[in-house]
Amino acid sequence: MNNLRCVRPLARQAVYLSQQRFLTSDAPTLYTATATTQGARGGQIDGCKGFSSAYAMPKALGGPGGQSKTNPEELFAAGYSNCFSVAMNLAANSMKIRLPRKIEDCQVNAVVKLIGDIKQMDMGFIVNLEVRVKGIEQVDLEKIVEKATEICPYHRSTHAVVDTDIKAISVQE
Repeated sequence: MNNLRCVRPLARQAVYLSQQRFLTSDAPTLYTATATTQGARGGQIDGCKGFSSAYAMPKALGGPGGQSKTNPEELFAAGYSNCFSVAMNLAANSMKIRLPRKIEDCQVNAVVKLIGDIKQMDMGFIVNLEVRVKGIEQVDLEKIVEKATEICPYHRSTHAVVDTDIKAISVQE
């Protein structure tokens, strides 16, 4: 098991960011998603293509929670894990490595932690991704994951300011 730390200490951020590819608003639009939220931490979110969900402040943050309700942190984790999975597929294809076809054999688990102080309105995220792939050599999986960090829009958009830890686990049969 190897952890690929993708943390950029503040002192190195400016140097790293100057080397990063930046896309500007004149880049071609590949896809547009929309969502409308009604109610701050207890209401309804409606997105394009019929996505709809009730949401509530989690109990851990003093809200009512609810089994059938989501929250921004869960949505962020879902989006990040799915986007990273797609980026891994793109990376693997470009490296001529074939990822397993069975969905249960290639998993990206995202844990998003909201950190900080609500009263001071000073909050941020810590993200832990665990990539678990069956039938790929560890060294190849690490190369795929490293390349995926360069492709994934979630990772590219957040890695300079969000503490992100990625663990790559090759599962051999």
